[in-house]
Amino acid sequence: MVRRRGALAVALAMVAAPAAACGDGAVRIGPPGPDAATQRLCEGLRLPEKLHGQDRRDTSPESALTAAWGSPAIGLRCGVPRPAALRPESQLVTINGVDWFPAPGEPPVTFTAVARQAYVEVTVPPEYHPAGDVLIELAPAIQATIPQKPEGQI
Repeated sequence: MVRRRGALAVALAMVAAPAAACGDGAVRIGPPGPDAATQRLCEGLRLPEKLHGQDRRDTSPESALTAAWGSPAIGLRCGVPRPAALRPESQLVTINGVDWFPAPGEPPVTFTAVARQAYVEVTVPPEYHPAGDVLIELAPAIQATIPQKPEGQI
């Protein structure tokens, strides 16, 4: 089930830039530095080997808090800080039980799973449009691993 809030069509039309690839074939994604409790949650996140038909790739530096798929890369970082622009009145996109906050502005856009005990950030290059399809595929892993915050907290 997909529940929509806010400007879903606009949010999904805006996508994030691909992560840069390193010379060794790994995708360069800077790991976040969460607290110990958040790190434990993120380390339990069981991500798919394929996402939107793309194979999983190594990340550099190697980290249990980052993941990438395809070329150009779809990138994921778990345990990122709360998005600075996120406000109680922010427009969220709810897809299969996960609330996503699209970073405002021109593309690239980063989608961050919010209202969870760890923030999960996903970048989706334009080649994988619509970005919502990627978020749909990630929702089960996030729901199974990262508990929701109490009602009303984002």
